[in-house]
Order: sequence, then C-alpha cells, then structure tokens
Amino acid sequence: MEYRILGDSGLKVSRLCFGSLTVGPLQAGLDLKEGVSVIRTAFDMGVNFIDTAELYRTYDYIKKAVEGRRKDIIIATKCYAYTREAAEKSLRKAMNELNTDYIDIFSLHEQESELTLKGHHEAIEYFIRAKEKGYIRSFGISTHAIGAVKASLKYKDIEVLHPILNKRGLGIIDGDINEMLEAVAEANKEGKGIYSMKPLGGGNMIKESSQCFDFVLSNDNLHSIAVGMQSNEEVANNVMIFEGKQVPEDIRLKLSGKKRKLLIDYWCSGCGSCSKRCAQSAITVENGKAVVDPSKCVLCGYCSAYCPDFCIKVI
Repeated sequence: MEYRILGDSGLKVSRLCFGSLTVGPLQAGLDLKEGVSVIRTAFDMGVNFIDTAELYRTYDYIKKAVEGRRKDIIIATKCYAYTREAAEKSLRKAMNELNTDYIDIFSLHEQESELTLKGHHEAIEYFIRAKEKGYIRSFGISTHAIGAVKASLKYKDIEVLHPILNKRGLGIIDGDINEMLEAVAEANKEGKGIYSMKPLGGGNMIKESSQCFDFVLSNDNLHSIAVGMQSNEEVANNVMIFEGKQVPEDIRLKLSGKKRKLLIDYWCSGCGSCSKRCAQSAITVENGKAVVDPSKCVLCGYCSAYCPDFCIKVI
C-alpha cells in the first residue's frame, strides 16, 4: 500500500481511504460484527485511513474496529454545525462514541461556497480552538462544490479538503470536472491535504471501475481517495487495484454481478423531505410517492437520513 502526507497537515495516510458510509444504516446496514470485520480486513491489508460523519451513524463500527490500534489509524469525521455549541456537541459525540481522546480530521460537512463558510464561522472558530487544545489534529471541509474548494484557499486553518471527484464529474453541483480539477490542483499547490470521494460516482460508474480508478490514481493532486466498501471482497478488490495488482477472477466476477440501486419502500408517504434535501435533484414526488431518477442519483444515501419513516435505502 502506498502512503502519502496529507498536505501540510503532516498526517501520513494510505492512498486508499475506507469510506464508511456504505457499511452503516444509510446504505448496506451491516450488523456490527460484519461491519467491523470488513473494516478490520481493510486495516489488515494496509489501509490506515477511514472517513465517517455524524450523519452516517457508523461510529460504533469504527470504535470496535480500531480497538488495539487507534494510534495507527487516521480517523476523519464531519458535522453540519453552525454554532459553537453545536460544534462542541458534535466533537464530544464523536470522541465519546469512538472512544478516543482526539479526532485526526474534523470537517464541516457539505460546504458549498465562501458564503456557506462565513455562515459557519462560529463552528470554524470552535474547531480551530479545539485543534490548539489537541482535541483534533486537523480541520477541514467536505464538498460537492468547486466554489467551496476555491473559498478554502482564503482560510489557512482549513488544512484538509474532501471534494467529490470522478471522471464524469457526477455530483459536482456548480461546474464540471475540469473546473474541479483546476481548483483541486490550486489547493494542493497551497498545501491543502486532499482526499477525494466517490470515484465511481456513487456506484453509477461501477461498470467503468477500471477507468474510474485509473483517473483518480493518476492524479498526483489527490493524496488519498475514499472508496465505500461493504464486503471483504470489495476491500480485497480495491486494495489490489490501488497496489497495482491483478484482481483474482473469482473476486472480480462476484463483484461484477452485484447490482445496487436506491430503494423507496412501499410505505413512503410522499412527504417530500428527501426531495428537498437531494442536492442532485434526483428525487421527485409523483402520485404521492418518492420516485428516483437513476441518471441523476449518485447513491450517496444522504436522503435516507431525512426520511421520517426510514423508507429509503441503497441496496
């Protein structure tokens, strides 16, 4: 496994980052034992970097998976806090539920522009103070927007960026892939640590996975790439790809036959909460029920968190 320094943060991370959203209740909903097994398999194969968020509800899995090796694992998490009080609550929640006295990277989730960052100024100031006290090692943002990447250049204290980046530009909300690539290159030049997300476009490009991974792995501006994994076979497949090895035929065939989709269960009431929260405008309400447009959906699973009846799943 290749390791790189995450910009000026000084954190040494594996090129492959474990994206933990997939094991949790918003997506695969693995039971604790199975989810922990998948994460530990990745750690055993050289992955030392895992990404989560308060929204994902995967802290229990990670807490168990890092037992006995906390100092060897880089944990990144995120929250939506605007105020100092909410930021403190989110940090305490993460530390308590992960059973750790520090978080390696704490980020503001889904930032969109300079205005968004200004709207979170209280939370940003709190996280900067928390870093000074040793509760977090680096502060960052995650984003689907080119504007947020560019805005981060005005903030020296934003050390780590987690942008969406894939060969088609799926999920970018304010431009195209070339504009995102330019912004990321500038951010890397300025010393920002960059670990990208959704190289397969949330699963929409899984049939083009070889080209998708080549695209991100050939980009030296990306210090690490977060990939969602929900089985030991997926872990083995991705580790081998990142190490430049040939994936065994049995693993390749098993994974190629697995289909995924966003499922709206029959008890959907058509309240529209998911549609209002979908940044991709992939969900509409028709005849009293939520309907998904697969051509727009990036299978992020975020909409599930806002469904009052929990009838949305990625399967």
